[in-house]
Amino acid sequence: MLIAQISDTHIPVRGTKTYDIAPMAENLARCIEHINNASPRPELVLLTGDISNNGETEELDHAKELLAHLDIPYFVIPGNHDNRDAVRETFAEQNCPVKKDNFINYVIDDYALRLIALDTTILGRSSGEVCEMRATWLNECLAEDSEKPTIIFMHHPPIKCGVIETDVDCFNGADRLGSVVEKYSNIEAIICGHIHMVMHTRWRGTTVSTAPSMGMQLLLDLNLERDEFILEDPAYQLHYWTEEKNLITHTITVREIFTPYLFEKFSW
Repeated sequence: MLIAQISDTHIPVRGTKTYDIAPMAENLARCIEHINNASPRPELVLLTGDISNNGETEELDHAKELLAHLDIPYFVIPGNHDNRDAVRETFAEQNCPVKKDNFINYVIDDYALRLIALDTTILGRSSGEVCEMRATWLNECLAEDSEKPTIIFMHHPPIKCGVIETDVDCFNGADRLGSVVEKYSNIEAIICGHIHMVMHTRWRGTTVSTAPSMGMQLLLDLNLERDEFILEDPAYQLHYWTEEKNLITHTITVREIFTPYLFEKFSW
């Protein structure tokens, strides 16, 4: 099974660039084309938040218009730049199958991996949260099937990653979430976005990873003094669930590829 994860698209209104400098709509279009032409092609796409840049309905409509060009199913969750209600209203049930009006939490159970969407957003704040209600919901979902290999996808990583977005902007309820996660050995990974860079670590018996942005990549500063990004080619994560039941993650950068070279030509 192949899952493509895109994150932090920060789509602006039509005809503009994000922060007047980043061509995020064009980057998303390039990424979609790359995924559609991939061989083998992923079975689905997960968009882990910050779909829009300012949470405006017009931005979400623009994102939906771009995502409609995907030839495979996709699913969305909100990030701190999004408006939860607007996300729910913009995307159809097949892209955001929410059964309740509170949080955008849902389960996709039609694939080899069980996929659980967990809403970590707090209205009007950049930090993440798993409150008691969300932790209870997650525990109930996991208890329904504690054997099937599972991925949890959410926007905020629940740990400090050495960047301002996690170490200064805290994650409320990390221990609450962790106490649920560590009960279930079938959680293969928790995949996130938010920090605009690739990161992998072990946490509470599973792996937490983050995906890159669609072209606004964070410059790492472990001193937590500078919060800057650079413009790069769009990139996404490809999560490969193998026949041996290993989850392997590759980072795919969407750039012009020149003539490849054969290793045999340069072998000793």
